[in-house]
Amino acid sequence: MGFRAAVITFPGSNCDRDMAVAIEKVSGTAPLRLWHGDSELPDGLDLIALPGGFSYGDYLRSGAMAARSRIMQSVVRAADKGVPVLGVCNGFQVLTEAGLLPGALMRNAGQNFICRTVSLTVENNQSLFTGAYDAGEIVRIPVAHHDGNYFADDDTLDRLENEGRVALRYAEPCNGSRNDIAGILNRAGNVLGMMPHPERAIEPELGSSDGRRLFESAVGALIGA
Repeated sequence: MGFRAAVITFPGSNCDRDMAVAIEKVSGTAPLRLWHGDSELPDGLDLIALPGGFSYGDYLRSGAMAARSRIMQSVVRAADKGVPVLGVCNGFQVLTEAGLLPGALMRNAGQNFICRTVSLTVENNQSLFTGAYDAGEIVRIPVAHHDGNYFADDDTLDRLENEGRVALRYAEPCNGSRNDIAGILNRAGNVLGMMPHPERAIEPELGSSDGRRLFESAVGALIGA
């Protein structure tokens, strides 16, 4: 059986097609497209992806309303059972609001929307999402966010750092994130939230193909390629 992934669309998602295209290009199989109002996930998924955008218009807090949608209840249950989940940008915000990842994403320190390609340091290359990178490697991946300032209390930051759960770090100051954190893993290593958009960096024609290896890593790890 081929690689089975699902991309979830919320009202206001705008990177769901980009995510689906990236997954299909790497895996060779188009992912399922699921709506936020669906109540159940299909069985046998290899990967669940929460895309970027402005779910529910970013009312209340970014990702807060999406985190309470019907489909997210199923995503939380699947993640707790070990199904890999990737949340990018707004998807990262949804993961923190749903309690699958610690901390919160706040308004950028400069109060500005940031849209540019940034340099990232791969801090942990032992996860299923980052195994195709070298530890300490610098990669170039675009960001596009207004609320990407990662915040967690000191104890949480210490746990993330000591447990190797910081997957990606900004190589230069970007948005005020504590410890320059750009992406983190849950304790089990099957949930990754990141603000940069790897799906926008899968071909040289896009300015960088560094994001492609994140998908190659996940697909290879999950189907044994």
